[in-house]
Parts: sequence; structure tokens; C-alpha cells
Amino acid sequence: MAASKLVLIANAGGVGRTVLDQLRAQDVPVRAMVRRDDERAAELRALGAEVVVGDLTRPETVDAALQGVGSMYFAMPVSPDHLLATTVVASVALEHGELDGLVDMSQMTVSQMTATSTAESHQQRLHWLAEQVLNWSGLPVVHIRPTSFLDNPLFTALPARTIKESGTIALPFGTGRTSPVAVADVARVVSTVLRDPAPHIGHVYELTGPRTVDMTEMAEAFSRALGRPVSYVDVPLDQWRTEVLAKVGLPPHTEQHIATMARLHRENRYDRASDDVERVTGVPAQSIEAFVAARKDFYLG
Repeated sequence: MAASKLVLIANAGGVGRTVLDQLRAQDVPVRAMVRRDDERAAELRALGAEVVVGDLTRPETVDAALQGVGSMYFAMPVSPDHLLATTVVASVALEHGELDGLVDMSQMTVSQMTATSTAESHQQRLHWLAEQVLNWSGLPVVHIRPTSFLDNPLFTALPARTIKESGTIALPFGTGRTSPVAVADVARVVSTVLRDPAPHIGHVYELTGPRTVDMTEMAEAFSRALGRPVSYVDVPLDQWRTEVLAKVGLPPHTEQHIATMARLHRENRYDRASDDVERVTGVPAQSIEAFVAARKDFYLG
């Protein structure tokens, strides 16, 4: 795809913001949809992005945002409105009939789900249903299914606190293995697809770090990166949920999702590794050790 085609970033936070940075660095024209015209919107304009105010659950604002767009990145924060937003976007995009590609941010857990599975979170169920809606729509869709993000508080804010306090990572993952992936690596895949969607239409990319590790191995990676001993402490799931998670003050839908992620880790449902990051971008996903080493001051204070 020629870099002159307009890309719509329908969520300019997290992965979306990194995608926007990467596309603007390559002079790709970008339009960002935001909920409010605030300081964050001003920062996006300063990067050269066109900014529109809208809501993915309101068809009229999605319609306005899609005018003249060649490819679109669709994502939402964890929200009970995820399926509604997906249906609105699919309906409006179908009416337009002009998209070369729609990149859908899903979750890797979807790959293990069925129409009747019940072990997953409400949010994961919404992602499964959203993928069905987009597939039924006939739109030129590419599904991106990352596993847990290395940038998630589970692997950043929470370990940073306990490493400073006791030299430990305290999580309820038991002996389960995991392969978290960095936001920057996921964004590189999304940016690559948005720039030239055609070769990727109909594909599902499952994005992980380079290998799976148990939490003892993760603590060892932290130790090497930080240059100090770090060990893993397994916390009972119910205790962690009441003493740590419940005190964060998250909405019930979000809290249930994170608690379920912790349980699924404990049940070894995150023991998955893929080379899709390297296959799409030509560059391997970064390791836990490299990610932590680049943020040494954050973890050690």
C-alpha cells in the first residue's frame, strides 16, 4: 500500500498510540479517534495526526471518522461495550465499502475457545463473539491475538513494588508457564499490516514473546536484567484477589477479567509460543530480560 492512504486508529491508547508513533515516523497519514479533545489529543496533533472526536458505539461518529480511510485499526480498552462497538464498526464499514483492511485487536485466549466454553472471562467471551461478527461481515479483516502484555501491571507495576519491598515477584500463577509480549512488538505487527493489508487479509496472528517460562524462570530473567536477586513467591489466587486486586478499585468487568487471566495462568492456559512477530515484521519479539533491562530505573526506583 502506498503510504499516502489514510489510516484510522480507532483507539489511540496503548498499542494504538505506539502504532500511531510508528506510522507517523514513516510519514503515513493517520487519523486518530479520541473520546475527548484534551491534552492527549493535542499530543497526537503535534505528531502530525488528524484528530476526530468520536465514540465507537455511536454509528454517526464512526461514519464521520471513516471518511476517506484506506485501513483501520479497531481496538477498545477492556469494556462491556466491546461487542456493541464491533457491531457498529462492522455495520458502518460495510456501508462505506472502501476499506482495504480492518485490523482487529483480539486476544490469544480466543484460539482456545468454543461457542460454549465458559472458563474464560466476560471480556474474552466478547472478543470471541466480536471475531465471529467481523468474520461474518465479509470485511477484509486481520485478527491480531496477543497473549498477555509485558507492559501489563501484572509484569510492571506490581513486580516493581514487591521487588523494591522484598526482592520478589508475588503473583498467583503457580507453576503455569507464560510468554508475555511487549506492546511495541504488537504495534510493529499492526503497523506492518496497516501499511499494506492485502497480503494479510483473512490471517490470524498470534503474538507472544520468544519462549514460554514459568514464574521462577521469569524471576531469573528479572534478576539478570536488574543485577540483583529476584525470586518468585506464589500467592493463593483468592488471597491475591482480595488483598491486591480488589484494592485497585477497578470496574467489576475489568476486575473479573484480570482475575480470570490470573486463574488461567495458574491452569497453564498461557503456555503458548509463536514466531508470528518475527514472521510478519522480520524482527523477533523482545525477551523478558531485554524488556526489564530497558526499564531498570522503573523496577528499582
